[in-house]
Amino acid sequence: MTPVVLASTSASRARILQDAGVVFEIAAPLVDEAPHKAALLAEGRGARAIAEHLAEAKATSIARPGLIIGADQTLELDGVSMDQPGGLPEARAQLIRLRGRSHVLHAAVALARDGTVIWRHLATPVLTMRVMTDEFLDAYLHRQGQAVLGSLGAYHLEGEGAQLFEEVRGDHFAVRGLPLIQLLAALRLHGALAR
Repeated sequence: MTPVVLASTSASRARILQDAGVVFEIAAPLVDEAPHKAALLAEGRGARAIAEHLAEAKATSIARPGLIIGADQTLELDGVSMDQPGGLPEARAQLIRLRGRSHVLHAAVALARDGTVIWRHLATPVLTMRVMTDEFLDAYLHRQGQAVLGSLGAYHLEGEGAQLFEEVRGDHFAVRGLPLIQLLAALRLHGALAR
């Protein structure tokens, strides 16, 4: 079998692959995301382009034999890209902006071999957050604490964050950061998984 490397330090992405039975190694991507994002935004490119570009940059940043998986996810609200919150006050402000509204997650994944992207996919689930009271929101943030800071939108749908939503349309794995079903098909096609 062709070896697989996940170019990500995301525990969620690693867990998704592990749970699916994929054997892989982990390598931290050699990509400084901030200059890439700034350049794309200066060109007038949006959240979708940022996710696609960063997934490919991460995949091509690792020089190892086999297939390298790069992935990135962005959150878009009303055409504006939102970053991970830097602290709990910022997380609260983000959740207030999101409540009662729909937002889009752009979950991009790319496979590279020998420094060249050989496959790519983008999933765009749409999530609608319910209207919640400030009291519920504050209690949620108190219980979750710093854990919300590692997530776009300050929620983890696979945990208590599910209570924030009234509707989720699209790929559940993509919401968690990795469009798994399509990725598994690509890994099979390129010799990393049994057919």
